[in-house]
Amino acid sequence: MTAPRKMHEGEAHTDPDLVRRLVRGQFPQWAHLTVTRLASGGTVNAIYRLGPGLTVRLPLLPGGAESLDDEARRLSRLAPLLPVPIPEAVALGEPAEGYPYRWAVHRWLDGEVLTEGTGSKELARDLASFVTALREVPVPGGPPAYRGAPLRTADAETRSWLEKLRATGEPFDTDALLTAWETALQTPEWTGRPRWTHSDLMPSNLLGADGRLTAVLDFETAGVGDPAVDLIPAWNLLTPAARQVFRDAVDVDDATWARGRGWALSMAVTQLPYYRHTNPVISANARYVLRQILDSR
Repeated sequence: MTAPRKMHEGEAHTDPDLVRRLVRGQFPQWAHLTVTRLASGGTVNAIYRLGPGLTVRLPLLPGGAESLDDEARRLSRLAPLLPVPIPEAVALGEPAEGYPYRWAVHRWLDGEVLTEGTGSKELARDLASFVTALREVPVPGGPPAYRGAPLRTADAETRSWLEKLRATGEPFDTDALLTAWETALQTPEWTGRPRWTHSDLMPSNLLGADGRLTAVLDFETAGVGDPAVDLIPAWNLLTPAARQVFRDAVDVDDATWARGRGWALSMAVTQLPYYRHTNPVISANARYVLRQILDSR
């Protein structure tokens, strides 16, 4: 398998041989297992399958390694409260073999990585069940969610990336996108109690089979805050018909729905200029989001 192009300056190098050496040196009970790199749209970690029942997650940048212990505890706390499986951390590795960061081994979860444009109403309802179950988890001890703050905290960055998007020549009406963003900023802020959110429900973090949701991955950004960010699958995954099913089932007010649309827009206008030459999965998804935003005016 050809190594993917690096997405970030200073990104750590990984390959199957490195994973074999790391496993052999720190977890020799698994040294006999095969190692295969998994194709992924992920931007923070390289993922390898280890035998039939495990995965190895290697952070590409320091930020991806800093919260491994907290994430492992978070996963064990959340797992029994959610309607679909989530990762289970079974081991944490240390820097070695020239690789500079801590790393994790998780249980394998069955399912196919989802892609944008699904019209499954059953999947839309499954997603709504996951989102509503997560936001009802008791909050005490939860860290701030990565995107749990007010939408206005992303304003300067979003405007900056909109200008970069304009310069790429991508066929999007950036003036219309700016208008959509400014409309989202006028939405009333969240005044309810903080809720648990995943904060990164991209299709690449969702597994499915036969039109149903089978697992949710990557809880690195999970925490408490405004639940609007967990509405982003409405625009990054679902068709308009399935989006309406999701909205009916997820039980949020108009302002929360509008903030979710704003987060989907902000993420897409950041992702497309940044990843358009290095991550075809993420850039294709960003284009889908922008088309959905512009078509739903």
